Amino acid sequence: MRVLIAGGSGFLGSALSERLVGEGAAVTWLSRAPDRKRAPEAVEVRGYDALAPGDAWGAVVNLAGAGITDRRWSEARKRELVDSRLGPTRTLLDWMRTCIDRPRVLLSGSAVGWYGDRGDAPLTEDSDFHDEFAHRLCAQWEAAALEAEALGVPVVLLRTGIALHPDGGMLGRLLPPFRLGLGGRLGDGTQVLSWIAREDWVEAVRFLMGLHLDDAASAGPRGVFNLAAPAPVTNAEFTSALAQALGKRTFLPVPAPALRLALGEMSTLLLGGQRVLPRRLAPAGFAFRHPRLAPCLQAQLGRGAARAG
Repeated sequence: MRVLIAGGSGFLGSALSERLVGEGAAVTWLSRAPDRKRAPEAVEVRGYDALAPGDAWGAVVNLAGAGITDRRWSEARKRELVDSRLGPTRTLLDWMRTCIDRPRVLLSGSAVGWYGDRGDAPLTEDSDFHDEFAHRLCAQWEAAALEAEALGVPVVLLRTGIALHPDGGMLGRLLPPFRLGLGGRLGDGTQVLSWIAREDWVEAVRFLMGLHLDDAASAGPRGVFNLAAPAPVTNAEFTSALAQALGKRTFLPVPAPALRLALGEMSTLLLGGQRVLPRRLAPAGFAFRHPRLAPCLQAQLGRGAARAG
């Protein structure tokens, strides 16, 4: 099995790469700076300009894009967020148009931010959206990827919730203050957080990939898949579960006006929410290892494993 990953060195891509290499797959990362990219010994690194018509990968995973929470959203930063996703995606599409042997599937990144701030409404893959920047960013990214369908390449859109693992991402950023007993809810804490254990995200992507690469299988699924655990939580519930997993107390909440003042428009990611449900994964045959938050955090952080069992 040969897999090409754009954005392979990131928080999700590196974990997926490790999983694939572990089962003997040949993994190639695409990078804008291949000479400066550190990769595991078993992973090949290429520049986007090195893609050639004779290259052949069974699956392409497109995760490239600047971190949406890395910096405050100025107009220049928002353009950077869009361009960092559309540029690599369009380069992949240009390459596919020249391919002698096109990929059997394109699994392309997206996020539950596609739905925008929808309050407490249950959201499946067929649900509507609230128009805001996070939605427009994801919608443009998805639309660019879907152009591969016209080339005969099935597209799977990965609408990912907040991926949790102590190595990085949101959980990695929250651990230092929570370990000091300084973690608190954001605003009134009622906003809904759709999350997924990073292990489950990796297994879900590998599962969906396999449905296209298995020669004995019928045509694999395409379109939108919500990659989020089946039990979303409120921000207050998340705060409490994380504090308990660390054996700490929660601290004073962070007032919503303070977040809006400090973060501007980006505060919508923290004060808004989506109750996203993975309606399509179970019928396809996927089972979550970590469907509920508290046992997930206890397992990841090494506390309460006996109680969780």
